[in-house]
Amino acid sequence: MSLKTIGKQIESLSYIQYFCIFTTIIKLNKMALELTDANFEELVLKSDKPVLVDFWAEWCGPCRMVGPVVEELSKEYDGKVVIGKVDVDNNPNISSQFGIRNIPTLLFFKNGEIVDKQVGAVPKSTLAAKLDAQLKN
Repeated sequence: MSLKTIGKQIESLSYIQYFCIFTTIIKLNKMALELTDANFEELVLKSDKPVLVDFWAEWCGPCRMVGPVVEELSKEYDGKVVIGKVDVDNNPNISSQFGIRNIPTLLFFKNGEIVDKQVGAVPKSTLAAKLDAQLKN
């Protein structure tokens, strides 16, 4: 199918059809939040839901293994848990505030307090069990 054909099909969509497709794409592409020094307090410490924060860096091999797992969890726990990622290279203040010395480090927050911690790459089931425990408490 050519781009011209696709363009004509898109032009023929009604506003409602376009809106439905657009919102579906957004839901399918739901990703972990990008947390920064600037938004960390608002999105994590003031959250009324449990929060999982992945401290990572692009150059970190184990972080690249954990990253897709964190993204999957953000889709599976959407609406129940806030899941975000902090790039330690671009956000040194928040990383040092929580004493992040090894990555990946995953911190679990509830009511603005750290309630659990995981350092290093682990299976998805380990992180899911920790999230489930926070949802039960």
